Amino acid sequence: MNRAHGKHVYVDYVGFQPNQSPIDGRYILKILQNAVNKCGIREVHSHVEIFDGEHSPPGFAAVVLIDESHVSAHCYSDRGWLAIDAFTCGDHDPENIIDIIHESLTLSSPNIIQMRRDTVNRFIHPQTSTEEEKHSN
Repeated sequence: MNRAHGKHVYVDYVGFQPNQSPIDGRYILKILQNAVNKCGIREVHSHVEIFDGEHSPPGFAAVVLIDESHVSAHCYSDRGWLAIDAFTCGDHDPENIIDIIHESLTLSSPNIIQMRRDTVNRFIHPQTSTEEEKHSN
C-alpha cells in the first residue's frame, strides 16, 4: 500500500483585478505571507518578480518558501488570470493556507472567479512494515 507525505493544492482564478493599481505582485506576496503566518508555518524566504511585458507577458510571479515546501502565485495581469498553489510536506494542511488566501482575494478583487481547485497527494511512497504495524494497533 502506498502513502503520501505531502499535499499540494492548486487554484486557478479569472477576473483578477484588485483594487490596488497597478497589479505588481507585492500585494499578493503579502497575502501569501499572511496566510503562511496565520497557519503558524515558518517562512524561509520570499520573493516577487515583476514582468513588464517586454520579454514575457505582463504580470508577476511570487513565492514564499516555507520549511515544509512553498506557496506561490503567478499572474497574467493583462488577462486577469491568477494561479495559486500551496505545497506542504509537514504537519500543516495546505488547504488552510489556500482558504485564507481565497478569502483575502475575494475581498480585494470582488470580480474574481475561482475556476478550479484541486488537491493531489505528493511524495508518494510505499508503506513500510513498521508503518503498517503502527496503524494496525
